[in-house]
Amino acid sequence: MQNLWIQALVPAGVSFLVAMVLGPVLIPWLHKLKFGQQILEDGPTWHMKKSGTPTMGGIIFIAGILLSALIGISVRFDWHYLMMVLVALGFGGIGLIDDYIKVVKKRNLGLTALQKLLLQIALSVIYVFVLNRTGHLDTDIVIPFAAKTVSMPWWLYIPFILFVVVGTVNSVNLTDGLDGLAATITLVVALFFAGLGAWFKNAATLFFSASLAGGLIAFLFYNHYPAKVFMGDTGSLFLGGAVSVLAVGLGMPLILIIVGFVYLFEALSVILQVASFKLTGKRIFKMSPIHHHFEMCGWSEVKIVTVFSLVTLLLCVAGFFAVVGV
Repeated sequence: MQNLWIQALVPAGVSFLVAMVLGPVLIPWLHKLKFGQQILEDGPTWHMKKSGTPTMGGIIFIAGILLSALIGISVRFDWHYLMMVLVALGFGGIGLIDDYIKVVKKRNLGLTALQKLLLQIALSVIYVFVLNRTGHLDTDIVIPFAAKTVSMPWWLYIPFILFVVVGTVNSVNLTDGLDGLAATITLVVALFFAGLGAWFKNAATLFFSASLAGGLIAFLFYNHYPAKVFMGDTGSLFLGGAVSVLAVGLGMPLILIIVGFVYLFEALSVILQVASFKLTGKRIFKMSPIHHHFEMCGWSEVKIVTVFSLVTLLLCVAGFFAVVGV
């Protein structure tokens, strides 16, 4: 295990260095092109001061992760590693289209919700299809805390995985609403999966998680409060894709309920808020997603990011012990 950890320092280091170098180059370029984030009018009024902050900054850590992966795969080809990178890139590509429409075409909402959903489902279907064609479709699901796995029938497993992937991607996207929030939480989750990769001697999982962590550490130098750049949908959809394929690749999609609780909480807060307002005319939260509710309760962005990240860290520790005995 120690040898794997040492090897993982290479993809983490490459990803970190590339992102650190690219940040000071890309951010002024995005400023020059006027690729600034437009703050929605129905969002928190105090966020309007962030209008014009460059978006699409997810390219910073994506570039580092991609170069790290290309080096790793060229040294020792691994189909699992390649699939994780390609799927995450695919979701990042959907986010890039969305960001492009927002900042270049000046359509603040970007792709419609239906367009975005259909593209995500299509990519998820391709992912499952390729897994099946290459013999990597394993319908065994690890049950956290139960020390056992359950084999699902393929007709149930496939729609379940599609739901997990698309749901995770959109939950991470909703989490990206405060400076450094999505990046910090996903950094913790990436370290969790790196730990599992080392424990189960799954080099592809460890190396992809390590490169993800390295890129996010560098990105946080530019994205922490007050952010110099936002990751945009380019970054948040990439992160959602990365987290989901890490879990699916290990046969542990259910672990996302634990380690991805903050993502889930963010998504549920929106669903509950909309449902409550339509059914009763009343709101459950002061504003959704839930991080805005805490803002309106007087919490600073830094406090919210810190608390949500600590909660994620504790849940990741619990999640690790929930599966290492399997």
